[in-house]
Amino acid sequence: MSEAFDAVDVIRAKRDRQELSSEQVAWVVDAYTREVVAEEQMAALAMAILLNGMERREIADWTQAMIDSGERMDFASLSRPTVDKHSTGGVGDKITLPLAPLVAACGAAVPQLSGRGLGHTGGTLDKLESVPGWRASLSNDEMLAQLEDVGAVVCAAGSGLAPADRRLYSLRDVTGTVESVPLIASSIMSKKIAEGTGALVLDVKVGSGAFMKDLESARELARTMVELGTDAGVTTVALLTEMGTPLGRTAGNALEVRESLDVLAGGGPEDVVELTVALAREMLQAAGVTGADPADALADGRAMDSWRAMIVAQGGDPDAELPTARETEQVVAEADGVLTRLDAYAVGVAAWRLGAGRARKEDPVQAGAGVEIHAKPGDRVRRGDPLLTLHTDTPERFPRAHQALEGGWTVEDGTSSGRPAIVLDRVG
Repeated sequence: MSEAFDAVDVIRAKRDRQELSSEQVAWVVDAYTREVVAEEQMAALAMAILLNGMERREIADWTQAMIDSGERMDFASLSRPTVDKHSTGGVGDKITLPLAPLVAACGAAVPQLSGRGLGHTGGTLDKLESVPGWRASLSNDEMLAQLEDVGAVVCAAGSGLAPADRRLYSLRDVTGTVESVPLIASSIMSKKIAEGTGALVLDVKVGSGAFMKDLESARELARTMVELGTDAGVTTVALLTEMGTPLGRTAGNALEVRESLDVLAGGGPEDVVELTVALAREMLQAAGVTGADPADALADGRAMDSWRAMIVAQGGDPDAELPTARETEQVVAEADGVLTRLDAYAVGVAAWRLGAGRARKEDPVQAGAGVEIHAKPGDRVRRGDPLLTLHTDTPERFPRAHQALEGGWTVEDGTSSGRPAIVLDRVG
C-alpha cells in the first residue's frame, strides 16, 4: 500500500515550525499505530512538538486522530448522566477513591478509567489493588452494568481505547517529551472523549509534585484541555489545585486507601475533604444534577455505602484487613519551630523508592510501602518530633528514601502562617 505522506517530511515541517495539515496529522498518527512510522521517527516528531508547540486546530486534529485509532464507548443507555474526573497526577492524590462513590451517591454515574503509577506519582489502580480480591479489568458490559447498578466504576482502560496514545505515552516517557502541553492535553482528552462521558472535571495540579510547576503553564494546559473537551461536545471544566505539598497525610497504596476510608467515614484530613467536596460539586453541576450536597453524603454514610458496593462489584472485600509494610523508620524534626515547607516531589520520590511506585511499567509495587506524614506546613513542631514515618517490606530501601528527603522540608522560627489554599483557580 502506498502511503499518503512521508514521515520525514512531517518531522521536517514541525521542526521548521510549520503547522501540520489535518491530513498530515491524521496520517502520521494512523501510520504510527500501524507501525509504518518507526519509533525513532515518532520520537523526533514528539521532540519537535515539545520544542515548537502546536496551534489549537493541530491539537484538536491530533486528539481526534488518537480517538479514531480505537473504539468509542457509549453510555447513552444509562438511566443517569455520566461525569468523570481526571487528575494530572500528584503525591498523595487519593481523591478518586472517595470522590467516585461520593458523586455516585449524589445521583450521577462515574465511569472512571484510571491508570497505574509511574515515577513519583501514584496510580489509582495500584491503590485499589491493595484491597484484597479487587480487580481492575472489566469488560465493557460489566462496566455498564456496574454503572447502572452502583453508579461508580474505577477500572483499567481497555486496550481498544485510543491505542495510539498507549504507544505514544510509553515513548514520551523515555524520550524526555512528557512535558509537552499539546501531547499531555491530547493524551488525556483522547481517552476521556473516547470513553464517552457526558461531562468532565479536570484537576490540574500545580507545584513541585506535579508536571506543571507554575500557575502559568498549568493554566495553559487547563485551557487547552477545556477547549478540546468543549469542541468535542463534552461539558468540561478544570480546577487548578495545589501540589507543592503532598495531599493529605499519606503517600503509598494501602496507606492512601486507609485515609480515603477515613474521609468516607466523615473524617480524614482537611485538605483531602475540601478538594473531594469541591470536585464533587463541580462534577454534579457539570452533569446537571441538582439538589444534592456532597458534604451531606459524606456525613450521613451514603458515600461509604457506594464505596462498599463498588468494591464488592469488582470482587473486593471491603471488610478485609489492608496490607501493612513489615518495616518502618521515622524522620524527626531537628529543631523547634514551624514547618513552613514539605516538598511534594521529595515525598513522592521517597515513597517510590520505598516500593510504592515503579520506574518501568512492568515493575511490581508493594501495597504497604509509602510515607506517612505527621506534620504539614503551618504545624508547630519540637526537636525530635516525628515528621514522617517510612514504610517498606525491604529495609535496604530506607537509605535511598532518606536521601530523597534531604532538603525536602523547612522548619523555621516564627508563628504559623496557616495552610495554603487547595483550589487556586478555575477554568471553564
